[in-house]
Amino acid sequence: MSPELISILVLVVVFVIATTRSVNMGALAFAAAFAVGELVADLDADGIFAGFPGDLFVVLVGVTYLFAIARANGTTDWLVHASIRLVRGRVALIPWVMFAITGALTAIGAVSPAAVAIVAPIALSFAARYGISPLLMGAMVVHGAQGGGFSPISIYGTIVNGIVEREHLPGNEVFLFLASLIVNLVIAGVMFVLFGGLKLWAQGAVPLDEAAGSGGAPEKRDTPDDGTGTAPAPSSGAAPSSGSGSGPATAVAVRTEAPDTTRLTPARIATLTALVALVVAVLAFDLDAGLMSITLAVILSAAWPEDSRRAVGQIAWSTVLLICGVLTYVGVLEEIGTIKWAGEGVGGIGVPLLAAVLLCYIGAIVSAFASSVGIMGALIPLAVPFLAQGEIGAVGMVAALAVSATVVDVSPFSTNGALVLAAAPDVDRERFFRQLMIYGGIVVAVVPAVVWLVLVVPGFG
Repeated sequence: MSPELISILVLVVVFVIATTRSVNMGALAFAAAFAVGELVADLDADGIFAGFPGDLFVVLVGVTYLFAIARANGTTDWLVHASIRLVRGRVALIPWVMFAITGALTAIGAVSPAAVAIVAPIALSFAARYGISPLLMGAMVVHGAQGGGFSPISIYGTIVNGIVEREHLPGNEVFLFLASLIVNLVIAGVMFVLFGGLKLWAQGAVPLDEAAGSGGAPEKRDTPDDGTGTAPAPSSGAAPSSGSGSGPATAVAVRTEAPDTTRLTPARIATLTALVALVVAVLAFDLDAGLMSITLAVILSAAWPEDSRRAVGQIAWSTVLLICGVLTYVGVLEEIGTIKWAGEGVGGIGVPLLAAVLLCYIGAIVSAFASSVGIMGALIPLAVPFLAQGEIGAVGMVAALAVSATVVDVSPFSTNGALVLAAAPDVDRERFFRQLMIYGGIVVAVVPAVVWLVLVVPGFG
């Protein structure tokens, strides 16, 4: 049995064990990387750790650390209420606002994970407060980022268009951008309908006095400790009867959340400044989002230690282990040559249309666990031989490969999906992980076939 086939079978075993035994898949993947790397590929420890995603580790830790502090001092509450006021209380518009913001960020040049890292924590805090499905909100953020991700001035767009030019293929920058935007917009619309968006429309607008925190209907807070570190009393005023009747308990009950959600305290002003600095550093100066987030979090922690005392404990460590373990194993697959082996096997098929759809599926499956840009860089050159035959339009094929390799970033094993999973507050993280994995699997199964049918079969380009 070839090393490539063995590595694929081991990956299947990892999935089965993680699903049936509730073992952290990342820990299993680390063990699998060690076993396959040492016994099958003859890799030493350095070769195995070459696939460890150090940059993603820092992004996950840094972003969740910074936004844990933002939750602790009430900054995310303030942002949520400001968003409600912006859309005049219509909660149903917020998912679309988040879609548009992330799309605009990536369209003007932000790396997709950086845009998701900035928007997802705020969007998911809003979802937790107003009872919106976290899967819906996370999908809107990720698909928004991918919708704008192939503009002619975007990172993805310039990379793909550069590959097309280097391979001397016909290209169309506007077609590529619109193909990605329309596909992600359609998927976002379907998600909005299926996961409660219509019910949000039916509810109408939230009273603006509630959005301002001035005593409207109770907000969605299921537990006293919602991650803010202050253990606020329920807004319904029921806290006095639930306590022991002592003076301190009454004092806590009297502290309403109205000032906390509208007033800009020094800590909140500093946190908002830090978030703006993060955006500027990432977009304008191309600094690493993870390192910048950790730096800002450390500064805030030093200035207001009482607000950030528990923030380190709220970093999504289980998610970090899961994602880093799986991607380390994917790195071993790349070292072995499994991905190249699969792509070359498909490229050798004599039926161009069949080879095209299989390449789209390989791009989707591999990209669900690895770098979308890396996969596009590998698959487009693999498609050159049968594109040269003239039976398949190059413009449509390149667009189909690009969409297939990026639309699956809702997978919890991709950078964007991992950021969504890590940023969601007040959720059953294991259940949310399964939801993202199922949704990512559906996208992998359906979208490549659809884009192949719409973009490749007609022969565009």
